[in-house]
Amino acid sequence: MTTTRSTHDTGPHTAGTHGLGPTGHPSDAADHRHPPRTRRDFGTLKKLVAAYGALGAAVLITVAVRAMTGHPVTSFLWGRSGGVLASAAVIYWMTVLAARGTRWAYLRVRILSVLMPIVIVGVDLIPGICPPWFALIQAASALPLAAAAFVSNGSRLRAAFPKGS
Repeated sequence: MTTTRSTHDTGPHTAGTHGLGPTGHPSDAADHRHPPRTRRDFGTLKKLVAAYGALGAAVLITVAVRAMTGHPVTSFLWGRSGGVLASAAVIYWMTVLAARGTRWAYLRVRILSVLMPIVIVGVDLIPGICPPWFALIQAASALPLAAAAFVSNGSRLRAAFPKGS
């Protein structure tokens, strides 16, 4: 004997059609409300933000290695590289929420993916604020996030979150 579930079943074991689980938070089931191409765009977006985080971690590791080998490392370098890594974690978390259907998270990912690379490069261009090696690897770490800006602001993802939704 086989048991089938109705597609209208909204018990505690399903997410329903609204993309929220029984606790009122986005559920993994909401990922499936997007068409395959949109899900693919979110997959690309997650990879780009993860690359931003990995390169941000590389910057922090470079600062730590330089400090351990006796090279001068300022508190600005520590704070800046730690801040970039922390921002990557937050942006990745919001990207996951956006992929699950959370509009506020999607809007923040759109904004941050545009602003963060500009801020990173802009601050590093201030004369004397950081050594050239640091500015170069920070700029390199911002490149995947700049690419993510194009994906997050693309027409498919914008269409997935119409105004008023």
